Amino acid sequence: MKITRIDCHILLDPDYNPAATSSAQDDLVVEVHTDEGIVGIGETDLNPWIARECIEAPGTHTMDQGLGSVYLGLDPLDPPKAWWTAYQATAMTGRRGALVNAMGAIDMALWDIAGKAADAPTWTLLGERSRDHLGAYASLQPEVSNFDDYLSSMLQWAKSAKDMGFLAAKLETTFSGPYANMGLHEKDERMTEVIAAVRSQVGPDFILMVDVQYAFDSVDRARRVLETWIDLDIFFVETPLWTDDLDDYRALAESIPIRIAAGEWLSTHYEFEDLVHRGHVAVLQPDIGRVGGLTEAVKVTRLAAETGKLVVPHLWKTGISVAAAAHLATVTPHMPFFEFLPPPLCESRLRKELVVDEVTLSEGRVSIPERPGLGVELNRDSLELFKEAARRVRP
Repeated sequence: MKITRIDCHILLDPDYNPAATSSAQDDLVVEVHTDEGIVGIGETDLNPWIARECIEAPGTHTMDQGLGSVYLGLDPLDPPKAWWTAYQATAMTGRRGALVNAMGAIDMALWDIAGKAADAPTWTLLGERSRDHLGAYASLQPEVSNFDDYLSSMLQWAKSAKDMGFLAAKLETTFSGPYANMGLHEKDERMTEVIAAVRSQVGPDFILMVDVQYAFDSVDRARRVLETWIDLDIFFVETPLWTDDLDDYRALAESIPIRIAAGEWLSTHYEFEDLVHRGHVAVLQPDIGRVGGLTEAVKVTRLAAETGKLVVPHLWKTGISVAAAAHLATVTPHMPFFEFLPPPLCESRLRKELVVDEVTLSEGRVSIPERPGLGVELNRDSLELFKEAARRVRP
């Protein structure tokens, strides 16, 4: 079998809000075609116009190709070999960042093809089944611009998550730093106010995680705030410091009893080696698209196993990434949860409408994927609607 074509779909929620710090509003979806008629689907969390250029751009010599030309003619049934071929052929532009993120979408699609060709769920090609069901947590990020509405929405969403059967949720509690959503800026103490209010509402047995999204500009500030959360029983705190400040991560991790989680922006397992050995974080958070696809995500899970870390993948896209995470979780015993964006608890039409997938929640558990490949189908009408919205911004 050979790869014959890669279609890039740039998608945009027609109702997107430029003030929202949310990449769930746009997407780059690839369809990888083969000479035997099997088509694989993948996506990545990256500016989709940039991702498309990484794939469609021409190259002028052997070490600086566009991804699309490299993958043509390769065997889709051996994703790791194809990954390494593309990694080498794009090394002068790639190795990390946007180009590896774009590779992640293609790699995801190749694993989809491999599963379909074997008439088996993709996870059967990744490893052995490690459990009877999967754990998922709800990510809660109200899209409002004042604190009172934020607190009210967060409490309502947390209640809804518990009522839906979730046993865990992550609070996107960001009132400062680069991710301050919808222009909402508040003092650090307001984070504690939100977490305490949610803890009071959901009770002691519900698992809470907190994402502050790089809010703290020093270890001392982070430590001062996190010390006020110790009695609130937080499972982990995500990305408290800038992603490159690995020595500061280590200092914080060694001085606070709450687990520190990070890794959503990292590409390749090589960057995760630095995060583990220098940053000493307890929870690794590869985004499957950004890290370079399932090929690299599996390597991160192995690194975590070797070093006694947990894996809780980041994802903020559509059911394509949710499905990929479910397959990874199936073969990863040290992955207690993966991030889940159920349509009733998010604003994104992309998440609500783009795909039909088999990942459903019941009593806080997700069933093991059973369909061939990733088990995802595109809603073609929605795909065209989102493509047209993107073309209005840039053809």
